[in-house]
Amino acid sequence: MQLLDGKKTAEDIKNEIAAEVQSIKDAGGKVPHLAAVIVGTNGASLTYVGSKVKSCQQIGFDSTLVSLPEDITEEALLAKIKELNEDDDLDGFIVQLPLPKHIDEQKILLAIDPDKDVDGFHPTNFGRMALEMESFIPATPFGIMQLLERYNVETAGKHTVVIGRSHIVGRPMSILMSRKGNPGDSTVTLTHSRTKNLAEFTKNADIIITALGVPEFLKADMVKDGVVIVDVGITRVEDASNPKGYVIKGDVDFDGVSKKSSFITPVPGGVGPMTIAMLLKNTLLARKMRSAKK
Repeated sequence: MQLLDGKKTAEDIKNEIAAEVQSIKDAGGKVPHLAAVIVGTNGASLTYVGSKVKSCQQIGFDSTLVSLPEDITEEALLAKIKELNEDDDLDGFIVQLPLPKHIDEQKILLAIDPDKDVDGFHPTNFGRMALEMESFIPATPFGIMQLLERYNVETAGKHTVVIGRSHIVGRPMSILMSRKGNPGDSTVTLTHSRTKNLAEFTKNADIIITALGVPEFLKADMVKDGVVIVDVGITRVEDASNPKGYVIKGDVDFDGVSKKSSFITPVPGGVGPMTIAMLLKNTLLARKMRSAKK
């Protein structure tokens, strides 16, 4: 069994990007500039955005944090997005989800200029990805693809089972794993909460990518020997014995399943760190695309 170490791989990718940014600087070019919009004071969101800003500084990007009040109107938020779309100094920006209940997330995501949509959530980018054209790939699926590629995980002709059909992870993963190329060329089954006899699919899977959000859902008796496991789940589970009062669990019963796996991602330290690294990679791509247009 080999660990798919997202923490180490993410650091490698950040170092590669930092070297590229240094080359841009040395050539007198403009370094990439990423902005993050956060509405309200959701603790988890603040942590995520904070780590994104810190990563930008680490690799030499310019970064801007746009903090907006919880009670901002939808109109005011849309006006802010228009302003960011038109800001020529900015290469890409993200709007941290979830947004407050009174704001229509879909409307906000649709308002983002696809050329600055480094989260890869805009329908234009999603459609381009599905058609195997150059696009911004959502950061978590992009990170998973990088892990599979860098660890030389064989995907061609393999049966990949994706658990979960969210627009952020499950559905894009099902498209990416079936695309031509490496990693890809898989035969994909997309399963979800309405799938009957899920274990019948997972037992026959060569690769399982799970993004369900149910702690330790996937047990050892649900997988075959030699399976590749990518665990996207991340859930806080109360644990009085832990100083924090909780532990982080993935969708996979790691102790049991790892004994049967050829490759497996740990939680934490697997897919999570890759997400931020790929957001940075998308921002670098956005900078290059903007440079090429001028």
